[in-house]
Amino acid sequence: MALAFVRTPRATVIALTAAAAVLAACSTPEPPAPEPAPAPPPPPPPVALNQGVADAAAIYVAFVREMGTIQPGGFQDAEAIQASIRRGAAYDPVQLSRGMIAYGAILALQSDGFVAGVREFAVDPDQRRDIVNRIIENPAYAAQLPGAADAAGLIAASIGRQSAQLSAIGMAIEEDAYTIQERQDPRRRWAVQHITNREERLESAKALSLQTMAPATDESARLLAAALSGEGMAGAGIAVEGSDLPPPYTPAVINALAIAALAALGAGGDDYRTYTEALSVETNSEFCLSMSKLMLFQCLAAARPSYEDMFCLGRHIVRDLSACQAQNTGGGLATAPVMTAEEPTVTPVAAEAAAASTNAVASTPEE
Repeated sequence: MALAFVRTPRATVIALTAAAAVLAACSTPEPPAPEPAPAPPPPPPPVALNQGVADAAAIYVAFVREMGTIQPGGFQDAEAIQASIRRGAAYDPVQLSRGMIAYGAILALQSDGFVAGVREFAVDPDQRRDIVNRIIENPAYAAQLPGAADAAGLIAASIGRQSAQLSAIGMAIEEDAYTIQERQDPRRRWAVQHITNREERLESAKALSLQTMAPATDESARLLAAALSGEGMAGAGIAVEGSDLPPPYTPAVINALAIAALAALGAGGDDYRTYTEALSVETNSEFCLSMSKLMLFQCLAAARPSYEDMFCLGRHIVRDLSACQAQNTGGGLATAPVMTAEEPTVTPVAAEAAAASTNAVASTPEE
C-alpha cells in the first residue's frame, strides 16, 4: 500500500512557526540558580598557653607546698632546724615571683565567666587581633574584660588561703622560739646552745638561693592541662573558689589576668611566649621576695643559739613569703604587715634583725 504525503503550504509553515515563537515568549522563564551561601567564619582559635607558663607555676606550687609541710614545734634537734632552713632558702626570688603570677594566670583560666567573656572577642579575626594588641600594649586592659572580677577573685582567694596557712605556720615557729628563750626548757637544751658552724650555714643558704629551680614534669603537665581545659585544679590538690573581686588590682594580679586573657584568645602559645614571659615579670613582687631573702641572710648572720635560727626560719622564710603573697595578690593595693603591732620579747640580736626586715619588706618601690 503506497503512503501519501500531504504537502503543507509554505504559508502554513510560517504561521505555525510564528505561533510557536509567541507561545515561547509567553511562557514563565526558569528562575536563576541561587547564589551559594557564604562560608561560615572560621571558628576562634582554641585556648592556648605555652609550657613556660606552666613550668613557672609548677615551681611556685611545689615550693609553697613544701613550706606548708614544716611542722611548728616538731624540731627535735639543731639539725632539724638547719634542714628546714636549707629547704626554705632554696628559692630564687625572681623565679618564685614569676611563678606566682603564672599560677595566678592558670587560676584565672578556671573562671568560666572570664574565659567565655574574653572568647566573645575571638570570633571576629580583626577584633581578636585588636584585643590582643591592646593587652600587649597595656596589660591593665585585661582587667576591663568581661568576667575579670571573677577571675581576680579566684586568684586572690586561692593564693590568700596559701598565705593564711603559711602565716599560721610562721607565727607558730616564732612562738616556739620565744617559748624556748623564756622557759629554757631542759628537754631542749640544744636549742639554747650556740651554733658551731654559723658561717657555713649562712654560706650554704646563700648558695642555695643562687640555684635555678626546676619544675616537676608531672606538676607542670597537670597545671597546663588545667589551664587549657578550665578544670582539673582539684586533681592537683588545689581548691579553686572565690567571689568577685572588684578593681583596683595589684600589678601582679593585672599581669596574671593579661596572660590568661591572651590564652583565652588563643594568643598564649609558643608564638606568644615572649609576651607571656614579659608579663610574668613584676618588680614589686620580686622586690618583696628579694628583701625577704636579704633579711634572712642578715638574721642568720646575727643569730647565735639555735632558737634564734628558728626565729629566722619562721619570720624570714615562711612568714615573709606569706606576706609577699598577700601583698601582691590580695586585691587593690592592700599590703600585709610582716610583723604584728605587739611582739613577745626576743633577744636583742634577733629583734634588731626583725625590725630591719619589717621596714625593708613592707616598703615596695612605687609603680
